[in-house]
Amino acid sequence: MIGYIRVHDAAAKWDVSERHVQRLCIEGFIEGAVKFGTTWAIPENAPKPTRTSKLKPGRVPKQKTKQTQQSDESNQE
Repeated sequence: MIGYIRVHDAAAKWDVSERHVQRLCIEGFIEGAVKFGTTWAIPENAPKPTRTSKLKPGRVPKQKTKQTQQSDESNQE
């Protein structure tokens, strides 16, 4: 397809594994990525995504318990 590259090509371009590129596509981190059957088509001009968090989109971080907060405070002293 014109204007798109394969997972293999994106992995080589971004210096990451093919599996990592597949996970980024599945998790929605690559804008414009489209799946045709078992193959992902990634826009040629798509930038390498950077994760600002290890949480998946839509997930909320766990709240700290009182015990965890107390241990954090004692470590700061």
